[in-house]
Amino acid sequence: MGKITSHRELKVYNQAFEAARTIYCLSKSFPKEETYSLTDQIRRSSRSVCANIAEAFRRRKYPKSFSSKLNESEAEAAETQNWLDFALDCQYLSAENHKQLNLEYDNIIGMLVNMQRSPEKWQI
Repeated sequence: MGKITSHRELKVYNQAFEAARTIYCLSKSFPKEETYSLTDQIRRSSRSVCANIAEAFRRRKYPKSFSSKLNESEAEAAETQNWLDFALDCQYLSAENHKQLNLEYDNIIGMLVNMQRSPEKWQI
């Protein structure tokens, strides 16, 4: 594979995007009373993971700024895991869906941490 020129080519971005899409689809079945709380929060945090990765990629010229944005993405991924725990506890998600998404976010967090450890690899 050649040089990566867009955030859309990053494995971590694509995995985060797919996880956010899955959460969106699953959260459609959450109760109406959760619309402005759990449903909104889990959708926002999952989408924010992707948005922060995209921003980080465009800031890769500046390693500290790049790492900071990746750290924000990591924090949003952890927040999403928190909301997944609430969704499981409230029985809005099956144990299998929770387990799969939680593993996906663990993997995403791992990739983000590795990117932060070597920001120079991503520098322009």
